Amino acid sequence: MFGFFKAPSPADKPAEPEKTASRPGWAQRLKAGLAKTREKFGGQIAGLFGAGRKIDEALYEDLEAILLTADVGVDATEALLERLRKQVAREQLSDASALRSALADALTDLLAPLEKPLDTSGAKPFIIMLAGVNGAGKTTSIGKLAKLYQGEGKSVLLGAGDTFRAAAREQLQVWGERNNVAVVSQEKGDSASVIFDAVNAARARGIDIVLADTAGRLPTQLHLMEEIKKVKRVIQKLDATAPHEVLLVLDGNTGQNMINQVKAFDDALGVTGLIVTKLDGTAKGGALAAIAAARPIPVRYIGVGEGLDDLKPFVAREYVEALIGDGQG
Repeated sequence: MFGFFKAPSPADKPAEPEKTASRPGWAQRLKAGLAKTREKFGGQIAGLFGAGRKIDEALYEDLEAILLTADVGVDATEALLERLRKQVAREQLSDASALRSALADALTDLLAPLEKPLDTSGAKPFIIMLAGVNGAGKTTSIGKLAKLYQGEGKSVLLGAGDTFRAAAREQLQVWGERNNVAVVSQEKGDSASVIFDAVNAARARGIDIVLADTAGRLPTQLHLMEEIKKVKRVIQKLDATAPHEVLLVLDGNTGQNMINQVKAFDDALGVTGLIVTKLDGTAKGGALAAIAAARPIPVRYIGVGEGLDDLKPFVAREYVEALIGDGQG
């Protein structure tokens, strides 16, 4: 049976941690979230570009090893090194300390095509379909997105389309309660029918944004990849322009292996944006550069913590600054 679960009123919502004026801003949280990558990557960069070291072939080889270790990937590493070599020759640089800002600029330019904030004003309801492998943080990201969009003054509805994983529906309802938004689900039925009901419910209620959850799946599970294609086809029957965004949720811990997931899901669904989660738990934060070089699909959001407001739009420059550090290692 179709069920439309309205979250409790604000008075009935579970108490959330009190916000204080001392809570760090996003830039500080981003820097803290990328600490594992920066301690390894940024620290090595600081040592490599120390004052007094000459720019020579040995330095380029050391830099190549550092970039590859941070999961920047072969293609992105080659592009970065080529740019640095040209800049060194053009500006006749000789001291390695001058390369820190040059590398930051090169990384920023490489990542810049990924920086395309999601505009949800083009349709009502604006239907966002989420996909990803098991454990990538998809359902949690939906809860954070709901909070983010509500902060923009948008009304949100959640579609509990993960009908495979045990307790997935209940987990999404908890997020609905925390955000005080409605959740559409079914006790029985397939993902496509749940999302069909969710879109119709959003239309009837004048909802701004539908966040359509789907079950986690591996690209090698061909029957499940066919199932998620069906979800998209069903949405298109209701609105030929929908889904207006297909977000692939990626676990930052997987490093440049994310590229394989991006390619597989993009081939199946036509992915329009990425969410990269759990960057606070990995030393592989350089993998976004590998994505930029291999298949530059916009990174709409990045996650660097467990809090409801620890998912924010991706900004290339601030990401690079948090990644490389301040020169102190």
